[in-house]
Amino acid sequence: MQFVADLHLHSKYSRAVSQNMVLPIMAEWGRKKGIDILSTGDWTHPLWLREVRSQLEEKLEGLYTLKSQIPIRQLMDKSQLNSNEQNRNVQKKEPFFLLSTEIASIYKQGEKLRRIHNLVFAPNFETAEKINKELVRRGCNLHADGRPIIGISSKNLLEILLSIDKSILLIPCHVWTPHFGIYGSASGFDSLDEAFEELTPYVYGVETGLSSDPEMNWQMKELANRSILSFSDAHSPAKMGREATVFLENKNGISNEKITYDDIVKAIKREKDANLKIGYTIEFYPEEGKYHFSGHRNCTVVRGPEEIRKDGKICPVCKRQLTEGVLYRVSQLGDKLLAENRGDKMNSNNIKWYIDKTKKHPPFIKLVPLLEIVAEGMESTVTSPKVKEMFDNLCKELDSEINILLKIPIFEIQKIAGKRIAEGIDKVRKGEIDVDPGFDGEYGKVRIWRNSEIATEPKEGMAKTQLGLGF
Repeated sequence: MQFVADLHLHSKYSRAVSQNMVLPIMAEWGRKKGIDILSTGDWTHPLWLREVRSQLEEKLEGLYTLKSQIPIRQLMDKSQLNSNEQNRNVQKKEPFFLLSTEIASIYKQGEKLRRIHNLVFAPNFETAEKINKELVRRGCNLHADGRPIIGISSKNLLEILLSIDKSILLIPCHVWTPHFGIYGSASGFDSLDEAFEELTPYVYGVETGLSSDPEMNWQMKELANRSILSFSDAHSPAKMGREATVFLENKNGISNEKITYDDIVKAIKREKDANLKIGYTIEFYPEEGKYHFSGHRNCTVVRGPEEIRKDGKICPVCKRQLTEGVLYRVSQLGDKLLAENRGDKMNSNNIKWYIDKTKKHPPFIKLVPLLEIVAEGMESTVTSPKVKEMFDNLCKELDSEINILLKIPIFEIQKIAGKRIAEGIDKVRKGEIDVDPGFDGEYGKVRIWRNSEIATEPKEGMAKTQLGLGF
């Protein structure tokens, strides 16, 4: 049994977020994408918290579902559905919601302005409300934005949270982002100890962010015994699940009708008696992230780490300092020798897995979102009606996006989507793609097919086995 979790999402109350980021639509997209546990996001905002409380009910301890929410297809007379459709409906259970939110701390420390974003998990609504009251008491304006900006340091925020309830979890998010990550070059720190001081032992994990992957974080010695988590930070339903953390059964068997908030927290804390463990993470290609390379977007200047070392950090066009990329920042803070611990293997579904040879961290996979694969395969855009129709049809017939990208045999995908899209998914599984790295707020550009390539038939005898971790 596995549980796919995306625990960093935003609501319609956050800036630059789609108005479709409301619970019913998020749940529907969660089913479509194959996500079992979603974040409510933004519960520090009073109006959103009221909305969330009115729409959710606690199904399991610390995990919520929509009240009386039944998928439309389940209202149909089962006699109208064939056996395959009935099986798919049984599998597509309602996703759970967990109370997590992002908080932005802007403060001065060590003669430098810090702008740090942290993810906060709460075990229930009562605890969430206590946190909100404490923040308001300290002068924080929670009405301004779903991701509030507070003048409290990361350390003091963690101290407040622990004083309210020890089961609250704080996770530094998108830790390498230049302006808003704990390791960020523009306003971050060089270590967790600098930021959290004596409370550092209570930081049990970090979120990679889109511009880094676990391998890059493995190079930080202080993360050797901490969880490396990945979530989407989605601002629209279609972006949900582009990064996710997959929890697996640990020693004791556990069904999705028994998991609790504490099970997830214990897994992140890596406690030995936990019912769950982090099995693997699903990663955006870090090159596709907005800050992977250094550069200036307005000047169309892009620099990799070696070019920065050779030519310096000054933009040759405007003569100002370039926005430092995540890859270069990792090279500054990380241990290069630890980078040699990465290995990779192909599993029976021809999926490329990246493995920590020291076994201190779980493996990960790099994927391209299905909408992007379909769009390039159809030589169109992700917003095109025909692309959306193909995406929806694939998810309907083959259960979910994650299922399609990881489990479904290529020949079955080809029956529905055609040769070229099936070939694109096969290439993504194998890691045979090109990416022009993102920089200075500009997303990287993925190319699954080179201009000279012609789509070919998928190989015969493609494995029909389901996804496993048998490397």
